[in-house]
Amino acid sequence: MSTENTAAKKKVNPAFMKPLKPSPALAAIVGADPLPRTEIVSKLWVYIKANNLQDAGNKRMINADAKLKEVFGKSQVSMFEMAKLIGAHVS
Repeated sequence: MSTENTAAKKKVNPAFMKPLKPSPALAAIVGADPLPRTEIVSKLWVYIKANNLQDAGNKRMINADAKLKEVFGKSQVSMFEMAKLIGAHVS
């Protein structure tokens, strides 16, 4: 396999870089400015880690505080479910 083929496969999908406007609940965490989905997820992780919201027994689970509960709709979600749930909070 040549290096050209490998480089071509790593192109970023432009849909991921499209700025999306967060809902008021999500904006309370990531800010009100439109951001690409990847940046929204990054900012969510900064918030989760800064507030020690990862479950101590299972790091893949996130324990929601009051702000995150407004976004997720429940008190605990998996890190994989998180990306799906924020879809309803961006436009």
